Amino acid sequence: MIKNDFTLLKRGTEEIIPLEDFMRKLDISEKNNSPLTIKAGFDPTAPDIHLGHTVLLRKMKHFQDMGHRVVFLIGDFTGMIGDPSGKSETRNRLTREQVMENAETYKRQFFKILDREKTVVDFNSRWCAGMTFTDVLELTAKYNVARMLERDDFSERYRTGKSISMLEFMYPLVQGYDSVALKADVELGGTDQKFNLLVGRDLQKEYGQEPQVIITMPLLVGLDGVNKMSKSLNNYVGIDEPPREIFGKIMSISDELMYHYFEIVTDIPMDEVRSMKESVASGALHPKEAKVRLAKEICAQFYDRDTADRAEAEFTKIFVNRDRPDIIDEFHVPVGETKDGRIWGVKLLVIAGLAKTNGEARRLISGGGVTFNSSKIESEDFEFILPLDGIMKVGKRRFLKIIG
Repeated sequence: MIKNDFTLLKRGTEEIIPLEDFMRKLDISEKNNSPLTIKAGFDPTAPDIHLGHTVLLRKMKHFQDMGHRVVFLIGDFTGMIGDPSGKSETRNRLTREQVMENAETYKRQFFKILDREKTVVDFNSRWCAGMTFTDVLELTAKYNVARMLERDDFSERYRTGKSISMLEFMYPLVQGYDSVALKADVELGGTDQKFNLLVGRDLQKEYGQEPQVIITMPLLVGLDGVNKMSKSLNNYVGIDEPPREIFGKIMSISDELMYHYFEIVTDIPMDEVRSMKESVASGALHPKEAKVRLAKEICAQFYDRDTADRAEAEFTKIFVNRDRPDIIDEFHVPVGETKDGRIWGVKLLVIAGLAKTNGEARRLISGGGVTFNSSKIESEDFEFILPLDGIMKVGKRRFLKIIG
C-alpha cells in the first residue's frame, strides 16, 4: 500500500528537480497504488561508513517505509573508473577484487538502516559488463563534450591544463545509463552529484523514457563544524563505532550544529526541533539536554534504545562525574614485542590499537593526551617496564587495561 508523506520526503533535501514532476509522480503512485523506483548508487571505494553517508540512506528508508521500490545500486563497474566529482586530478582506479570486498562491507553496514527484505540490491556490472563497443559508441553519441565541460571540476582542470582522461568522461555517462537500465523514477544523491544525476535525466529522454526526478541531499558537516564529514579529516562518526564513542562524539559538536544534525540524521518532528531551539535560546532548556537527546537518537539508530541509555550513563560517569567506565577492554602485551623487560610507549600505543601509526602516537603523547594509571606520559621516549597492570587513557574517551 503506497502512502506518501511529502513533508517527510522533502525534509532536509537540498533540491528536488523538477518539484512539479515529483509531486505528480507521488500523486499517481498513490492513486494507482504503484510503487516508484527509487535509485541511489554507491561506488564502494572505501569500506567504512560514517554518519555523513546515512543522510542519503535515511531518505531511501523514508521512501521504503512509504511502500516504494528502493534500489541500492552498487557501482562495482563505475567503482573501477573512480568518480571524478570534485577532484582536481585523475583518481587511482580500484581493482575488481578491492571493489567487491568493499561492496560486501557496505551491504553489512547499510542494512543497519535499510530494510534488508525490502531492498533491491543490484550491481551496474549486470548491464555494463555485457555492453558491446557499438553500445558504448551509441551511448557516447547521446552527450557532447561542451555539456561535459560544464562540470566545475572538469572545466577547472581543462582551464588549468590538468589531465582529464576519456575514461573519466565516461563516468557521468555510465552513472546516467544506470538510470536508463533501471527505469528509475527518482534518483537520490549528494549535492556534489548533481551534474551526474542530471545526465541521467538527459539520457532517459534520449532513450525514450520519462526522465527521473532528482533529489539532492546536503553534505553533513563534520564534528569540526566547518568541513564536510570525512575520515581523512578525522571529523567523523563511524556507524560501526562503539556506542560510547558515537555518543561522546555527538556530544562534542557545537550547539548550533546540533540543529543541522537533528534535521538530516533524525526523524524527530521539525516542530519539536524548532521548539527545542527556541527553548535553548530563551534559557528554558539547557543546550546539553537537547544534545543528549540528539546523541541518544543517533546511537539508537545503529544499536537500540537500551544501549543508547547505557551510553548516556557511561558518558555521564566519565565526563560529568569524572570517573572510569564500568567495563574496560584488556590488552595483553605480546612477549615478542618487549625487549629486556621494556617496551617503548609509542610502540605500545600502536600495537594496542590506541594509535594507527608511530607518528600519531607521538602526537598524542606530545599533546598531553596519554596517561597510565592517571599519570601523564610526558615524553615520546618513555619506556614501560614490565610487569604492567594498569589503565591507559588516550584522549577523553578511550580506556584500555594494559597487562604484561
